[in-house]
Amino acid sequence: MYWDPAYETLPREDMAKLQLSRLQKLAELVYNNVEFYRRKFDELKVKPSDIKSLDDIRRLPFTTKDDLRDNYPYKMFSSSLDDVVRIHASSGTTGKPTVVGYTRVDVDIWAETMARSFTAAGLTHRDIIQNAFGYGLFTGGLGAHYGIEKIGASVVPVSGGNSKRQIMFLKDFGCTGICCTPSYAASLLDAARDEGVDLRKLPVRAGLFGAEPWSVQMRREIEEGWGMTATDIYGLSEIIGPGVSFECPQAQRGLHVNEDHFYPEVIDPDTSEVLPAGEKGELVFTTITKEAIPLIRFRTRDISSIDSSPCSCGRTLIKMNKVFGRTDDMLIIRGVNVFPSQIEEVLLANSGLLPYYQIVVDKKGALDTVEVLVEVAEDLFVTDEIRKLQQREELLEKSIKSNVGITAKVRLVEPKTIHRSEGKAQRVIDKRERFV
Repeated sequence: MYWDPAYETLPREDMAKLQLSRLQKLAELVYNNVEFYRRKFDELKVKPSDIKSLDDIRRLPFTTKDDLRDNYPYKMFSSSLDDVVRIHASSGTTGKPTVVGYTRVDVDIWAETMARSFTAAGLTHRDIIQNAFGYGLFTGGLGAHYGIEKIGASVVPVSGGNSKRQIMFLKDFGCTGICCTPSYAASLLDAARDEGVDLRKLPVRAGLFGAEPWSVQMRREIEEGWGMTATDIYGLSEIIGPGVSFECPQAQRGLHVNEDHFYPEVIDPDTSEVLPAGEKGELVFTTITKEAIPLIRFRTRDISSIDSSPCSCGRTLIKMNKVFGRTDDMLIIRGVNVFPSQIEEVLLANSGLLPYYQIVVDKKGALDTVEVLVEVAEDLFVTDEIRKLQQREELLEKSIKSNVGITAKVRLVEPKTIHRSEGKAQRVIDKRERFV
């Protein structure tokens, strides 16, 4: 099924013409309205009028997450705040989030791209879809919400958490679809078993899952445990949120990029050279239709590749393969972006803790687990009885939950427990790689 066949099956030659026209308008927009881009264009000695072909995008500057932070909060906006109807923000390493805005047109485009995602998954206006993505500054919840409403389906905006209530609503409301992170879908499966509920007997037949990497094995476990089709979606707040690309169940081999709105490239992360289709590199997107905060060649830090081969579903939109990893040290824990420095900031704000710690990420079943080992000053370890140390651990766990947004088990250890490195300290041990 297609939501918008005119664009989803647009001939490649016509798509290229559309992309070029929109890229040219974008270059004019940012050059005339965003000081950051005007300065970057001038440094590269390029003018909007120099964009004569799609290949000329390589003459334009890259944009990074740091650029957004450096221009916090609104200096990257090309629209007046009078025209901005929505503001979202994502977490960062310094306490300054990356801020993104949406005009009414941007919100409508967002709804359209998500409508394509739900339709590709086989969901229609006849469905009832439980939205268990988090609402708030995180773009997942509201992005999915408006996509569900766009296709005319009924949305249950339950947000994340409270698994017993989630299961009750799935049963009582007769939900036929669900969207959330894949790890939360696995968590709901476990919670349902504890409640004596067989999710396979519920009418849920399709799920859209994203906001974190997930393996083929996890997809298989979700589909078998729920008795439904599980499809992948991809997005990031800086580009639009969820809705950048979506999977069609016919292939389940890559995600169709909504390239009439987001022009994709894959570059060598070290040289910044554009790589040909099929080669792994860093994903880069240009938002060729956004109004409030259009971005040129935004470096996602996600590692993937482009697949230009025809798809059996009939869509002509190119595909990106599932994200293989990231070029930086960011962790994704149950859909939450986490930098080790965020945890370090929490730890070092507490007296008696030494600047030696290690973050161990693993999986228990299908769920991510985090354990933080941190050394305690020798006098505290000797004088504090076990109960006081346990209380310290509990307070640190609450502080990490409050400030970073993840659940972590904290273990206070004796001095000299953490390995000292002569080079870079190994702050993170990610054991999840064996599950991929």
